[in-house]
Amino acid sequence: MTASGLERLQEELKHLKNSERPSVIQAIAEAREHGDLSENAEYHAARERQAFVEGRIAEIEEITSRAEVIDVGKLSGKSIKFGATVKLSDEDTDEKATYQIVGADESDINAGLLSISSPLARALIGKEKGDFVEVPTPGGSKSYEILSVKYR
Repeated sequence: MTASGLERLQEELKHLKNSERPSVIQAIAEAREHGDLSENAEYHAARERQAFVEGRIAEIEEITSRAEVIDVGKLSGKSIKFGATVKLSDEDTDEKATYQIVGADESDINAGLLSISSPLARALIGKEKGDFVEVPTPGGSKSYEILSVKYR
């Protein structure tokens, strides 16, 4: 996991514990005041929200407790490895995209954070600028040219 990915998870955990958890507890208390809990939709919704929040807290605590943080700033080289920021060009459409290869728990393809366990990242590992990679996709094989490899 990258340091920034760990930081984002820790911020989410702080938000869940300091903001979401107290608001859910308040919502449950207010719903209880409405009487019969068996037919109280607000109470059941608040309990479902509480289960989600507590589950996410436990999940983040588990992830952060076993996280191995890699400082991308100390990495360098020409070949692609964890932490690399890679600019690609789709061979069919000439569309360009930039991704940073990160841990599975911090990936967000819309933000350009590509999971190390994704087929594209697995195909990129070990390659260099100018290389071409072939990636199997549900719609057929896609080919990409590696335009640049950087470590921030």
